[in-house]
Amino acid sequence: MKPRVAVHKFASCDGCQLAFLNAGEALLTLSQQVELVHFAEAGPMNPEAQVDIAFVEGSICTAHDEQRIQRIRKNSGYLITIGACATAGGLQALRNLADGKQWLAEVYASPEYVNSLATSTPIAQHVKVDLELWGCPVNGRQVMAAIRSLLHGAVPVVEQDKVCLECKRQQNVCVMVTKGEPCMGPVTRTGCGAICPSLGRDCYACYGPAENINPEALGEEFRQLGLLPATVGRRFHFINSGVEPFTSAGLRWKRDES
Repeated sequence: MKPRVAVHKFASCDGCQLAFLNAGEALLTLSQQVELVHFAEAGPMNPEAQVDIAFVEGSICTAHDEQRIQRIRKNSGYLITIGACATAGGLQALRNLADGKQWLAEVYASPEYVNSLATSTPIAQHVKVDLELWGCPVNGRQVMAAIRSLLHGAVPVVEQDKVCLECKRQQNVCVMVTKGEPCMGPVTRTGCGAICPSLGRDCYACYGPAENINPEALGEEFRQLGLLPATVGRRFHFINSGVEPFTSAGLRWKRDES
């Protein structure tokens, strides 16, 4: 029998699911090797199916989410989270830093009908996760490489290099040195291929924190480039605000503002 694969969605924009669909011919080849039993974005619907590999996009934002992720974990042999929402809480994790009830009251006329938790949290805070693929969004290369490794009985390799190293491979000129742009590349893991610096723009840390980073030193460099402390804090409190050490680094600079 073919290995059974499911793709589940929680609070997210669906962008990481599109990484599957954008794979094109690679997805057609994959469909010959595995059975896609649940993938709402592509058609098949069977959310309670027992599967060998489950991909999960999105963060946990409701009580129903908490219950559903437990069932998915129970029904899955190998669980892989994909994208910033699933690995770090996503943009919606910014509410973890504020009064969520107050935000709801300011946005909605009848906030009592909004069934939402006070926080947005990554999947790993609720169930055991076997592999995390970072990015906003992830790309098809990451997803297909992970599946190929698992189909061959190997542990997928997770990229831990910093964007700065990818810039060197691409022979990019450093935008922070030459243009004074406050680039997050020194603290961000690669995986995107250094898209923004390759176009002369600074990195926004879409792929989350790399290993062995020094966010304090980078924040100080941003301050010397002319950024106010609160603005430095916002550079860390963006797509991956719900994961350390970005959370603490952002809070530190916002405290310095006050």
